[in-house]
Amino acid sequence: MTGFVDLRNVRLSYGQADDATLALDGLDMSIQEGEFAAVVGPSGCGKSTLMKLATGLINPQEGTVEVAHQEVSGPVSIAGMAFQNPSMLPWRSTISNVMLPLEIVQPHRANLRREKVAYTAKAEELLKLVGLGGFGEKYPWQLSGGMQQRANLCRALIHDPALLMLDEPFGALDAFTREELWQVMRDLHAEKNFTVILVTHDLREAVYLADTVFVMSARPGKIIERREVSFARPRSIDLIYEAEFNDIVHDLRALIAEARVAA
Repeated sequence: MTGFVDLRNVRLSYGQADDATLALDGLDMSIQEGEFAAVVGPSGCGKSTLMKLATGLINPQEGTVEVAHQEVSGPVSIAGMAFQNPSMLPWRSTISNVMLPLEIVQPHRANLRREKVAYTAKAEELLKLVGLGGFGEKYPWQLSGGMQQRANLCRALIHDPALLMLDEPFGALDAFTREELWQVMRDLHAEKNFTVILVTHDLREAVYLADTVFVMSARPGKIIERREVSFARPRSIDLIYEAEFNDIVHDLRALIAEARVAA
């Protein structure tokens, strides 16, 4: 059975000929529609490269990448992305930042002027969903880091992407705010049912949020373990203190430690 996101025997290197760095080699991954997948592994193993491949920002030298059963040959318009740095434009209000993708992605770009009221209402509803109701007219510098990241998630979702790519989106936040946003992400996924690929160094984050955790080897990266996480949803934040949860975290940590040694 093919997945909604499929990477098959992918190989990719950076640089020229004798000075090339092999980033990924023989990487296989399949993610089903609506699945929440997390990708973990040693630093420098190619996690962010995998994200770029799945969104069509770069192409593999060997192998194939398919999203929504179409081979990827350029930027994937059905994807939304959120990064560790919210990178909100300081001269635009929060709601204007959230609506930015609508000015770029078709068919929204063509419809934006005519349907501005409806799009604005949609952005306001998203802000309410993440706890930012009433903050739409504030500017980024008037928001905390956690609030900016909430708005960043709204911006990634405003054009109704079928695929959401998260690259360490909560890594720069304090522990309490990070756990709050895990619950926000949990609820957004339950309500919208989009497919998610989360790249993270936080193994607790991966196990709490994901249906499946993929473990990558050290460079050149490939998938060395696929671990299903079977805890029932919705998951209480108290789950992270339970023994079974922490057993999975320790197993994943051991796999990554072995991958580092093998390198």
